[in-house]
Amino acid sequence: MLPCFRRPAVRENVFMIRILLIDDHAIIREGFKRLFQASPSYRVVAETGEAAQAVQLARTRQADVAVVDLSLGNPDGGFALLRDFARMLPDVRRVVVSMHADPGVVMRALDHGAQGYVTKATAMGELVDVLDCVMAGGTALSSDVSRAVERPKTFGLTQREQETLRGLLSELPPKAIAADLGISVKTLYRHRTSLMAKLGARTTAALPRIARERGLLPPDS
Repeated sequence: MLPCFRRPAVRENVFMIRILLIDDHAIIREGFKRLFQASPSYRVVAETGEAAQAVQLARTRQADVAVVDLSLGNPDGGFALLRDFARMLPDVRRVVVSMHADPGVVMRALDHGAQGYVTKATAMGELVDVLDCVMAGGTALSSDVSRAVERPKTFGLTQREQETLRGLLSELPPKAIAADLGISVKTLYRHRTSLMAKLGARTTAALPRIARERGLLPPDS
């Protein structure tokens, strides 16, 4: 049984729930469509691989829920689309289906407006379970990432990873940061890879913004 948070009484399915699929891989979209063809509650009314088309499609096809991949043209494409939906079409539910299981990525997606999160490594049937919860007004995650909602303040960063984060944000060259920390550049890069995974940062350039979002930096830093 998947965790379903803040779930009210289950609503009755008085109509077919209309899905907008947003994934830049046609073969993935085809797999989702076959899954929903076997469901009595859901119907795919539109699909696209372009984030720029998604909001307009949701409007014209009157989608009830958007199933969103995070990798849409650039590392932040899916996150930006979640924000657009939350701001422009708040009544359209938002469920992420992604290859990323890192807790930082999951929490960042929730922060940007996702109400459900399913990894592509889980059984396809879990997507329907998550959708059922989200359409009932709850928030749900697939079984392999459900612990991410605990949202620890330090996000599991070790003291050395926190020091590495501060060093990377100082804009000093890697060799100088490593020297300050008393470690090799190779070890510095290993700490950087680990903290990026924990924070859900897919590029080094994204670290300052994501660290602020996580409350690890003051807003004006």
